[in-house]
Amino acid sequence: MLVQPYLFFDGRCEEAINFYRDALGAQVSMLMRFKESPEPPPPGAVAPGSGDKIMHAAFTIGDTTVMASDGGCSSQTEFKGFSLSITVDDAAAADRVFTALADGGQVQMPLGQTFFSPRFGMVVDRFGVGWMVIVPGQA
Repeated sequence: MLVQPYLFFDGRCEEAINFYRDALGAQVSMLMRFKESPEPPPPGAVAPGSGDKIMHAAFTIGDTTVMASDGGCSSQTEFKGFSLSITVDDAAAADRVFTALADGGQVQMPLGQTFFSPRFGMVVDRFGVGWMVIVPGQA
């Protein structure tokens, strides 16, 4: 069994993918726009004029595949009730990743030492996706 995150950016998917390329070194393995679909979406499923928006994409961050879409292109993106946790090797990597994700976002818990990690922090990126950055091991 495999569980993978699938994120709906409601019109900002391409922007998000480009951000994750720069911030996290994401590599796109698949990208299909609505206009490239062999079958049109059902009437009313996608906002008019969304042909260039992303119907489905897959990208990797480290060893993890994340899937994404513009969804219905409603511009009503909301990510609630979850965060993506990213484990890095050391404090320098944590600092770099956290700073990149925080650019245009909002720090929920500053990156620092905790009882369970030499470096841990929480941030919501500019797209509203929550991230927890952690270096494994006890402080």
